[in-house]
Order: sequence, then C-alpha cells, then structure tokens
Amino acid sequence: MPVTIARPNLYALPNGKGRPMGEMNVTPFIDVLLVLIIMLIMVVPIATHKTEVDLPGIPPTQPINVAENTVFIDAQDGLFWNGNPITHDDLRAQVYHAAQMPEEPLLRFEPAALASYDTSAKTIALIKDAGAEKFAFIGNARHRSFER
Repeated sequence: MPVTIARPNLYALPNGKGRPMGEMNVTPFIDVLLVLIIMLIMVVPIATHKTEVDLPGIPPTQPINVAENTVFIDAQDGLFWNGNPITHDDLRAQVYHAAQMPEEPLLRFEPAALASYDTSAKTIALIKDAGAEKFAFIGNARHRSFER
C-alpha cells in the first residue's frame, strides 16, 4: 500500500482554498539568456587585422623642410608636388621613386580647405598604390574652425 505524505500548502488561504502562485519562474528566462550569450560569443569575429601606428621616436638631427615632398591640392583641384604643378601620372612616378629609396622620405599631403573630397581620396589611393609607406597629413590645424 502506498504511503501518502501530507504537505502543508503554503499558498492556501485560511479558508482552505488555494490561491494562484504570485512569483514568476525565471529559470527558463535565465536559460534562454545564457544560450543567447553563448551564441553571441560564438558569432563575434576574432580580430584578424591590426592597425599599426608609427609613434614619434628620437627627434631627427636635421631640421625638417616642410616644403620637401609635399603633395598639395588647391581649391580648383590642381595637383602640386613641392609647389610645382604635376599630373597624376607624374605624381605616381615621383612617389614610386621616393618609395624605392633606401630610406623612404616622409610624404606630406596637404589639401586646401575647398579641395574636392573625390580628388583628395583618389590622390591618397594613388599614393598608396605607388608604394608609399611614410605618409602624413599636414596643415589640418588651420581647418579646426572650418565653416563654424
């Protein structure tokens, strides 16, 4: 014969009738959240690339000539190399020869405030494709309050 154990009903009202349970069962909610966290961890890509930044080291012993190896774009989208007008093909050749030197010189890029973005972007791509590794933007401080 089975043994019956009587347990007190903690949710029963004093008159003996039961009442609905007022607590919410959060265990399934926590289980779903844990599964979602594990799925998120699995689909986040691993960092496979890095951005290297050359930080300044020992200051150079010779003074830097800012006009040397400077690519300038004026407001009419004219292209200049060290102050002289130049074509895109000639610029590609100049940058290629500079990149082949034993110690590559720093190439400075200085677009005018009203130079078109398209010309600037294409010039930067041309410089990158020509093999330049040392590249710097100059003159940006004067555009700090541009159109304000």
